[in-house]
Amino acid sequence: MAYVVPTEFVTKMIDAGEAKVFMSTRDTLIRAYMAGAILTLAAAFAVTVNVQTGQPLAGAILFPVGFCLLYLMGFDLLTGVMTLVPLALIDKRPGVTLAGVFRNWGLVFLGNFGGAFTVAVLMAITFTFGFSQEPNAVGQAIGHIGEGRTVGYAEHGAAGMLTLFVRGVLCNWMVSTGVVAAMMSTSVSGKVIGMWMPIMLFFYMGFEHSIVNMYLFPSGLMLGGQFSIMDYLIWNEIPTILGNLVGGLAFVGLALYATHSTRATQRAASGKFVPAE
Repeated sequence: MAYVVPTEFVTKMIDAGEAKVFMSTRDTLIRAYMAGAILTLAAAFAVTVNVQTGQPLAGAILFPVGFCLLYLMGFDLLTGVMTLVPLALIDKRPGVTLAGVFRNWGLVFLGNFGGAFTVAVLMAITFTFGFSQEPNAVGQAIGHIGEGRTVGYAEHGAAGMLTLFVRGVLCNWMVSTGVVAAMMSTSVSGKVIGMWMPIMLFFYMGFEHSIVNMYLFPSGLMLGGQFSIMDYLIWNEIPTILGNLVGGLAFVGLALYATHSTRATQRAASGKFVPAE
């Protein structure tokens, strides 16, 4: 499990962000679609484990399998690209523009949502025998999750919105740590171990992940959850995305870049900007 030192994996982070900016629309959408589908299928698996065993920790321990698989296969989550892609802009990589960053984010969002929604429909079919009967125990639990994490926040007003945002921040602090942890090792086992721990933490703690929620809430609506699409957007998805952006970029991307990037260190030492070569 060869360890990659911070100065080296931070360079990998910047390189990865640059590559994603210039990736074709086709490849970006395919990779994002598959990432959304695999992650949310793992979420459905974790909820099933929780319901059938009555042990939330069991689901949290097993959930990271989806995250590990999708990153080992080179697929992209919005939470990851929000952390990596801006670093290429900050590092002044040639040809990387703010428009390119937003283009990548937009395409990955669409792909992730497409994959998550596909899984939501497929799992709703399995939970209801093709919508021919009431949802089974797992389906009912998903409906209640949607209620608690939309109207449940709304009941607390501004305090609920703040809590939702902070849970989004904490979530992508951990998820992006998992993304970076995969770059800390050159072996599959090392990458998996590095990714597993922070992903397990965020899931067990009930933090808000924008892509997992792209599955839970559309699925919850199909399974009888008592909340609306606007509840989902206003009292979950939009604040969660903003929290995810702050958490991943501020606490992982920028923190690592500021202290371990050669260019950032040169700027700090000289007190002035060092142009890209």
